[in-house]
Amino acid sequence: MPESPTISLALQGGGAHGAFTWGVLDALLDDGRFRFEGVSGTSAGAMNALCLAHGLMTGGPDGARETLRAFWTGIADLAPTASPSSSPGTISPALKMMLQWTNYLSPEQINPFDLNPLRDLIEARFDFAQLRRESPIKLFIATTHANSGKLRVFGNHELTADVFLASACLPTIHRTIVIDGEPYWDGGYSANPAVFPLFYDCRTPDILLVLLTPLRYAETPESAEDIRTRLRELAFNSTFLREMRMFAHLHEHIATPNLPAWLLDKLPIARFERRLAGLRFHAISAEHVLGEMPSDSKLAVSHEFFDNLFAVGHAHARRWLEKHGPQVGKQASLDLASLFY
Repeated sequence: MPESPTISLALQGGGAHGAFTWGVLDALLDDGRFRFEGVSGTSAGAMNALCLAHGLMTGGPDGARETLRAFWTGIADLAPTASPSSSPGTISPALKMMLQWTNYLSPEQINPFDLNPLRDLIEARFDFAQLRRESPIKLFIATTHANSGKLRVFGNHELTADVFLASACLPTIHRTIVIDGEPYWDGGYSANPAVFPLFYDCRTPDILLVLLTPLRYAETPESAEDIRTRLRELAFNSTFLREMRMFAHLHEHIATPNLPAWLLDKLPIARFERRLAGLRFHAISAEHVLGEMPSDSKLAVSHEFFDNLFAVGHAHARRWLEKHGPQVGKQASLDLASLFY
């Protein structure tokens, strides 16, 4: 029997919008036609990557689906009960007030006892020592070094609860995460997510991007608050856009020497160019859904909101599987030049 096609995944961050990615992953696991080699994740994308790897390690595809569901259900359980009049995707008045306080108070002042329910949740649910030894997929978790702005990608042998907390650490809300004496913030400031590890450290040429941030917005912001919000969103997406533009540019101009295959395999530059020319990108995007939601919906936490995003992500993935699934392993389904030039 032929082996199943292998893909790597690049999972964007986006707070609560990461429940869309949960739906995408659930559909891919339920479909079962692909094997996963590497997963690069930032913030909520890192949490989904953690659930996928740990679930596959302990229970195969069904275990991964259950781990993802248990994680997002656990996050929703942490939220206070919403008022009957509130709609999914809205944040509570108390949270709105706290976000206003972040303009004047540091996380240490707002949360002097360093209470972190997310830390408690992932430390209780995931065995990081086993994951470092036995993860069935390669994980690449993006963080930002707070004192230099440099991207730091943590690999399988370095995975701890702090690595994932650092990848999701918004410094105006959460305390800085210190790992081996160095301070780290949300990986979205330097990569959302990092794609290059999937090129350099994985063998499969098929990379599936799961995108939560719109590549193009329908309207230009006009109010002061909307402009500030757009600036934050652009800042979080800028490094990803630059990286993908680089891939598009190189892919457009790559030229493999006309030499025998045995000689090409002995030339490092030729091997690099052949690898680059053979990359096949695919994408599942939520921009038409999430792009219309208010920015603060990324902080909305509720069972109903997560379930709605899960359903949308699952449906998007099912449509992508029907239309583009057969192309994986054969040809790209994403035109890099049209999207990123």
